[in-house]
Amino acid sequence: MISFSRSVTLGTFLLVVLLVGCSSESEPKSNRRAFADTLRQSLQQDLLDPWYPRAIDSTHGGYRSHFAHDWTPLEPQNKFIVTQARHVWTLSQVHDAMPRDDSLYLRAARHGVDFLQTAFWDETRGGIHSLVNRAGEVQADSNSFTGIKTAYGHAFIIYGLTSHYAVTGDTTALNLAQRTFEWLDNHAHDDEYGGYFQSMRPDGTPYTDWYDDSTPPKDQNSTIHLLEAFTALYEVAPETPHLRDRLEELLVLTRDTMVRDRGSLRRFFERDWTPVSYRDSSFAVRDENYYLDHVSFGHDVETAFLMLEAANALGKDPAPTLRVGKRMVDHALEYGWDEEEGGVHDGGFVMGADSVQIARSTKSWWAQAEALHTFLLMENRFPQDPRDYGGKARKTWQYIDQYLVDHEHGGWYVSGLDESPDARTEPKGTIWKGTYHNARALLKSADVLAR
Repeated sequence: MISFSRSVTLGTFLLVVLLVGCSSESEPKSNRRAFADTLRQSLQQDLLDPWYPRAIDSTHGGYRSHFAHDWTPLEPQNKFIVTQARHVWTLSQVHDAMPRDDSLYLRAARHGVDFLQTAFWDETRGGIHSLVNRAGEVQADSNSFTGIKTAYGHAFIIYGLTSHYAVTGDTTALNLAQRTFEWLDNHAHDDEYGGYFQSMRPDGTPYTDWYDDSTPPKDQNSTIHLLEAFTALYEVAPETPHLRDRLEELLVLTRDTMVRDRGSLRRFFERDWTPVSYRDSSFAVRDENYYLDHVSFGHDVETAFLMLEAANALGKDPAPTLRVGKRMVDHALEYGWDEEEGGVHDGGFVMGADSVQIARSTKSWWAQAEALHTFLLMENRFPQDPRDYGGKARKTWQYIDQYLVDHEHGGWYVSGLDESPDARTEPKGTIWKGTYHNARALLKSADVLAR
């Protein structure tokens, strides 16, 4: 009889069963358990303890986001829907997997759910505001955060609230997640070409062309996180109208349209899913438009996992998705992996028919977290593969522990110190950097190792 906590959802559990069934017999179980214990210990002392309860805003609700390298609070303490919802996800999951006697994580998660309901839901027009100030007030200016609503932001409130419901049974959280899905689907789904428009006006009217002449209508990042959120919602509420169809659609779009033949994701798209490409431009032009067209190795390894999770939640034959996911991981290892120090570089440009030139050698915190987890999944599925996924996972952890974990102040640096020594004094927390990628990777990696 296998027991498992709800920190691993049903789809993830099925995926783990699939992968662990082919686990290498050459490594003693005691070694895997010891590695899992190391990850859980680091999760507790290097991540959770520095963040909580420090981040809990007991005055205004939700969570404070902006902290200096030594955890001194910084201004402004604006609250971004993505980070606020990610805290709810993390706190709900760690409460389930590592409950405390004082119920800190559970109380903090409920605290965040209350703030999501009162501060971010637009009572007049529906949908989710992107950014509020510390007191929960929507700001009046019209920058890229406050002037629009985004599919990306809606994805994370669905993900966070669904996680909370899965752990606690709180139907108010599930109801808001379903209402958010319904609003997003009614306003941002493209019934002609499929998928979702990323940017919407405050009333929900989507930008079907480029927003502000700088952002194409569809993109990889919002799509993969909608895939992630819809997977989680489908696992607890499959009866939600249109949800299964949309989840299947996003899986196919991600796997069969967004991934290049060689195994990397395209970044941005026109409405009809024509990729935005600067591949035939000069290097200077490509560098100027790096944000719009580059290979992101971290997103590639993360998406491999998210696709597999979606396929299993849907009850699909995993083989087609696993085949593409493995190709993505292999591509990241071939072109983005630092064999000397470990870790995956941030990004590069496709050159010619079959190579990538590194354009950003930095190593973001979140990319290393996602790589650790996905390498362990691949190790269990392909234990004899010459790419040695298990060895890469362990070297990734060594890299994280040496170059990303701040053993003096706690928390993770924003980038690995080998490539970014100045990261030692950069903020530990911002509206884009919380505890979602690394907490999830450590939790799920320990679960994989323990089974």
